[in-house]
Amino acid sequence: MAEAQKGDTVHIHYTGRLDDGTVFDTSENRDPLGFVLGEGQVIPGFEAAVEGMTEGDEKTTTIESERAYGPRREELLLEVGLDKMPEEVEPEVGQPLQMRTADGQTVQVAITEVTDEHVVVDANHPLAGRDLTFDIKLVKIA
Repeated sequence: MAEAQKGDTVHIHYTGRLDDGTVFDTSENRDPLGFVLGEGQVIPGFEAAVEGMTEGDEKTTTIESERAYGPRREELLLEVGLDKMPEEVEPEVGQPLQMRTADGQTVQVAITEVTDEHVVVDANHPLAGRDLTFDIKLVKIA
């Protein structure tokens, strides 16, 4: 059987868990995830785990944060004055928002602190700084 290699389109089923066993994502009850190996469409550690697998192979792998969503970066905690918030937004801790960067890109953030003058938003990926464990099954190499 052929091994999955860079340039191959692979279709996999997966379940992703945190260190405490909490499932943060799964393809269960959905179509398999398809992506092209080597094109950076998934996190680097996940891509490396799939490379070399053959159809029907299953494995469990732990991906360190550096090869997943990277470390948490304190410089991505941003203080925003309440006067800069949209009037219709009633800020609450945990609330997701979208911000526009100086170059016009949209970034997902979450409010982590609310005071009388400002909010602090976190622009880190929610899984940044976390090691991730995946159960992976290679369904098909196309």
